[in-house]
Amino acid sequence: MKYSVVVPVYKNAESIPRLIAALIGMSRELGGEMEAVFVVDGSPDQSFALLREQIGKLAFPAQLLAHSRNFGSFPAIRTGLRAARGRYFGVMAADLQEPPELLVAFFKALAADECDVAIGTRDGRDDPRTSRAASSLFWALYRKLVVPDMPPGGVDVFGCNVAFRDQLLALEESRSSLIALIFWLGFRRKLVGYKRQMRQEGKSAWTLSKKIDYMMDSIFAFTDYPIRLLMRIGALGSAVSLLAALVVLVGRLAGAISVPGYAATMLAVLVLGALNLLGLGLVGTYAWRAYENSKQRPLAVVAVSIDNKVNE
Repeated sequence: MKYSVVVPVYKNAESIPRLIAALIGMSRELGGEMEAVFVVDGSPDQSFALLREQIGKLAFPAQLLAHSRNFGSFPAIRTGLRAARGRYFGVMAADLQEPPELLVAFFKALAADECDVAIGTRDGRDDPRTSRAASSLFWALYRKLVVPDMPPGGVDVFGCNVAFRDQLLALEESRSSLIALIFWLGFRRKLVGYKRQMRQEGKSAWTLSKKIDYMMDSIFAFTDYPIRLLMRIGALGSAVSLLAALVVLVGRLAGAISVPGYAATMLAVLVLGALNLLGLGLVGTYAWRAYENSKQRPLAVVAVSIDNKVNE
C-alpha cells in the first residue's frame, strides 16, 4: 500500500455516494495502491451506517473509524493519519468541495520527492458572494495575526509523507490549529492551486461561531499578539490618564471643578478598571489553554473501528 486518503466525515450522508465514486476513480488512477480511512466524527446523521454498508463492497482497502462524540475536523484528521498505513497521506473533504484531482497531484509530488508536505491553495471558489467575503476576511486576519506565510485563499486540505506525518502527530496540543502546525513544522512545502467547488449536498457545519473559535485557538496557540496589544493599550491608557490627570489638576486649581476628588476618582476607576479587566481576560485565556494541555487528555476517542483489508 502506497497512498492513504484520510476522509473526516460529519453530516455528509447525502454526499456519501459521490464520495465513494470519487474514491473508486482515484484508486484506479493510482494503480490500485490506495487505501481510504474514513473517520466519522460523531456525526448525528446516517453517515456511519452508509459507510459501514459500503466498506465491504469496495475493491480497495478501507478503514472506518467512529469517534465517541464530535471532537472536530482536525482531531478527526489526526485520528485518520494515525491509523493510515501508506507511505504518502492526503486529506480529502467528504463534501468534495476540493476536487479529487488535487489529492492525485499531492501524491504525485510526494512520490517524486518534490516536497514533504503538499498544500492546496485556493485560486478561486464557486461559493456565494457572502461566503467568499467572510472567508477572505477570515484568512486575511489569519495571515496578519497567526501565520504570515498562509496563502491568501487559505488552506483546507494537504498531503504529506511519513516523516512529516510522524512529526505532526507528535505535537499533542489541545485547542490548537492543525493548519498553523503544518506551517510551524517547516519541512519542504509545495503549494498546489485549485478552484474550490460549490457544495452540492447538505449544509456546511463550518459555521461563523466555529470559525471564531478556530481563530481564537489559532491566535492563543501561536502568537503573543494579544499580550503585545495589551501592553500597547496599557501604555496608551497610561499616557491618556496622565494627560487627563493634568487637565483635572488644572481644572481644580482654576476652580472649574467644585466637587473635591470626583473627577480624578472617576477617571482612575474607569480607565484602570477597564484595562485590568482586559488584561485579566487575556492572561486568563492563556492560562486556561496551558491548563488544558497539562491534562494530557487524548485529542479524540475512537469508539468503533472497522477494517476492510481487501487486496492486501
